[in-house]
Amino acid sequence: MRILLARHGETPWNAEGRYQGQEDIPLSPVGEAQARSLGERLADVPITRAVASPLSRARHTAELALGDARAHLLTLDPALMEIAHGTWEGLLASEIRERDGERLQAWRDAPHEVLMPQGESLQHVFDRAWPALARACEGLGADDTLLVVAHDAVNRVLLCHVLGIPFARLWTFRQAPTTINLLEGPDVDHLDVVRLNDCAHHTPFFGEAVHRAL
Repeated sequence: MRILLARHGETPWNAEGRYQGQEDIPLSPVGEAQARSLGERLADVPITRAVASPLSRARHTAELALGDARAHLLTLDPALMEIAHGTWEGLLASEIRERDGERLQAWRDAPHEVLMPQGESLQHVFDRAWPALARACEGLGADDTLLVVAHDAVNRVLLCHVLGIPFARLWTFRQAPTTINLLEGPDVDHLDVVRLNDCAHHTPFFGEAVHRAL
């Protein structure tokens, strides 16, 4: 079984450095181009099943990555939505630093200990996202491929779990817009990370493809 775990493309708020969380911000023209590039890269990859967060930036990325011929494969699962940033949503990091600076610093230094104001913790995200991944994998065979299009924090907690590292190390790897993480294994509980943060479809090998807020 193969899992292609992807992140959505860039949005205007990503480019501005605003915390999105569960605000439904659409892809920017750059994000749409990134998703189309992902689609070109996956054009010849047999995909058995696809699932995405219902937030439009993830759903539209999945639609563009699949193309019209494979659009029928896509289902949506709200358990894959981004972490709820609560009152941080829509704010720049500089604005959060003024209003909630201690928590923002903790989010950088000890993310596993942070509960977002009127929002979620990383554990909350994992507790809904991992069962969603397991549901999506049900019935897949050894030669099947699942495409999952989700969000930065969602991908990170799933990858931390597969890698066997604590959420405290959330920031030790990156998740670029429309990046691909390839996981392989006999079932969801026995996965290996084969590729991590692979965004070669739109960024040069030594290029930088980052966002400015999570």
